[in-house]
Amino acid sequence: MIALITKYFPTLSERQQEQFAALYDLYAEWNAKINVVSRKDFDQLYLRHILHSLAIAKVCHFEDGAKVLDVGCGGGFPSVPLAILFPNVEFVSADSIGKKITVVKGVCEGAGITNIDARNTRVEQINEQFDYVVSRAVTEMATFVGWIWNKIRRGQKGSLPNGILYLKGGDLEAELAATKLKWQQTNISDFFEEEFFQTKKVVYTAR
Repeated sequence: MIALITKYFPTLSERQQEQFAALYDLYAEWNAKINVVSRKDFDQLYLRHILHSLAIAKVCHFEDGAKVLDVGCGGGFPSVPLAILFPNVEFVSADSIGKKITVVKGVCEGAGITNIDARNTRVEQINEQFDYVVSRAVTEMATFVGWIWNKIRRGQKGSLPNGILYLKGGDLEAELAATKLKWQQTNISDFFEEEFFQTKKVVYTAR
């Protein structure tokens, strides 16, 4: 299963490979107690959750020292895979459902991921500034932008100017237009060949 990750990220360190490999058993153990990954697609964990999360890294490479907020992180996607890939980037993983944050903390502890601050909170209650905000289809974009726009500082702490990187699928034109912002849509199928990614996108806007 780790082969799916190294196929697209061939320069992972031995430590990173160990951490990615550890995720299956850790999520299996936690999922048995607290269902955060749908049981029917758990066998597809590396494809549908881990690799999907890493699509963000194909669009923007975060610099060391960057600060990234994952909104509505659920069981830790996209922040857990991204934190392994970018060990010198500081992640805050936020979710309003406490048991999901329990899973994120447990997985991080088990895999030795030390650059995630997992918080059981609503994003509106976070009063900090971040370089990037990431998320995976939490709510419609206009609502999402309203939650987080004032939490993104201007500047550039990666290969793109600071902003929002959002994993979403399908036809997004109307939804993105409603935000009155300028968006860049990247098809994930441009860099991952698996059929699952055919309709999936990373959408980005700069602050």
